[in-house]
Amino acid sequence: MFSQGLKGIVAAETSISHVDGGKGRLIYRGYDIRELTENYSFEEVSYLLWFGRFPDKTQLIQLKNDLKNQRELPEYIKKLLTSLPADMDLMSVLRTAISAAGPVNSEKFSFSDALRLTAILPTIIAYRKRHLEGNEFVSPVSDLDHIENYLYMLNGKVPTEPQRKALETYMILTLEHGMNASTFSARVTASTESDIYSAVTSAIGTMKGPLHGGAPSEVISFLNEVAENGDAEKIIRNKLNRGERLMGFGHRVYKTHDPRSLSLKSALLKLSGNDEWLDLAIEVEKTALNLLQELKPGRSLYTNVEFYAAAIMKSIHMDSHLFTPTFTASRVVGWTAHILEQSENNTIYRPEAHYIGKILAK
Repeated sequence: MFSQGLKGIVAAETSISHVDGGKGRLIYRGYDIRELTENYSFEEVSYLLWFGRFPDKTQLIQLKNDLKNQRELPEYIKKLLTSLPADMDLMSVLRTAISAAGPVNSEKFSFSDALRLTAILPTIIAYRKRHLEGNEFVSPVSDLDHIENYLYMLNGKVPTEPQRKALETYMILTLEHGMNASTFSARVTASTESDIYSAVTSAIGTMKGPLHGGAPSEVISFLNEVAENGDAEKIIRNKLNRGERLMGFGHRVYKTHDPRSLSLKSALLKLSGNDEWLDLAIEVEKTALNLLQELKPGRSLYTNVEFYAAAIMKSIHMDSHLFTPTFTASRVVGWTAHILEQSENNTIYRPEAHYIGKILAK
C-alpha cells in the first residue's frame, strides 16, 4: 500500500497522547488538555507524560529540584554558543548545541538524560539570545520554577504571574501532539538504538522546517499586515480570493476547533490590562471565521494553536525568532517520552519505497 507522506499509516502504538481530530480533543495519558492547562503545572504535566501518572508531593519537589540542578551549562557549551556565526539561525544553534551536549553516560536512553535535555534547552536559548544582543547572560536561579526561570533568563526580570501563566499554558499545550513529523523523526532515530541526544537532535532538525515549527511567526506577519492596513475584512477577503493560505486557520488533523487554541485564548483573556494584540486577534479571528464560512463552506477551517500562540508571544513581549525555539523547549518533553517508549519495545523503522524509475535491459 502506498500513502504519500505515510498519511493514514499507523506506525506505532503509544499510551502517551491521543489526537482526536474529529471531536477536537487532545488527550495526554487519558486526561483532556483543557483540564491539564487549568489545574496543573508544567512540571506536573511533564511528569505525567514521562511516567503515566501525576507526581505526589515528594516526587514533584524532587522533579523541580532536579530541573533546577540541571539548568547550568558546561563551559564548553557556553564557548560553543559564543563561537557559532552570528547569522546562524537559533534552531540550527539548538541542533548543534544539543548534539554537543551528550551523551553523558553509557546508558543510551534514560530518564535522567530526558530531564537534563528539558532543563538545558531554555538556558541554551537564553544564553544565545543575550550573547547576540551584547548583554550579559542572566544565570538561572534556584527559587524560580521552570517557566519563570526561562522568562527571567531571557529578559533579566521575574515575569508577572499573568505572563508566567500565559507562557505555561502555551508550553503545556505544545508538550506533545501524537506522531507529528519531529516525534516520528525522534522515534526513527531511537529505533536504530542510537541514543537520546541523537534522537532529539533529529527531532530539532525536523522542527526547524517551516511546515512544522514556523507557523506562529507567519501568523505575526499576518496580524502585522492587518494592524498596518486597519481593514481586516478587506485583507482576509483578498487573500482568500487569491487562493492564499490563511495563517492560523485550519489544521491537518483537527476538523473542528483546535482545543489548544481555545485554551490559549482563555489564557490570553486573563492577561492583566488592555492588550492591543488581544483585541486585534479577536477581531481577526471573528472576521476570518465569517469569511471562511462564506467563501469556503464545508471546509471545516477553524482557528488553530498557532493563531493564539502568536498573540500570546506578542503579549509577553517575546521576539518572533524565539517562537519555534520556545516550542522546541516544551516539545522536548514529548519527544523524550516517545524515545523512552520506543526503547522499551523497539523495532527498527524500515518502510518500503515504491520504485518508479526505469529498469534497463542488460
